[in-house]
Amino acid sequence: MKEIKVKLSTIESVKRFVEKTSKYPFEIDVVSGRYVIDAKSIMGLFSLNLENVLTVVAHTDNEEEMKKLEEDLKEFAAQN
Repeated sequence: MKEIKVKLSTIESVKRFVEKTSKYPFEIDVVSGRYVIDAKSIMGLFSLNLENVLTVVAHTDNEEEMKKLEEDLKEFAAQN
């Protein structure tokens, strides 16, 4: 299980994020404070405060799939 920090600042970025995460067979969560949302749920993501940096948690032990996910989500990477 690995965490990736992301920023989803526009409606379009949320749509692209859901499209990218939906193609993976394992569970992916988005954590914001005490809230945990399914990363494949567009309605769930819109319920979060998108001003905040979000944490993506992928529930897989497959290193290859994890690398693909990290590559897919690079455009959403939060700037530290």
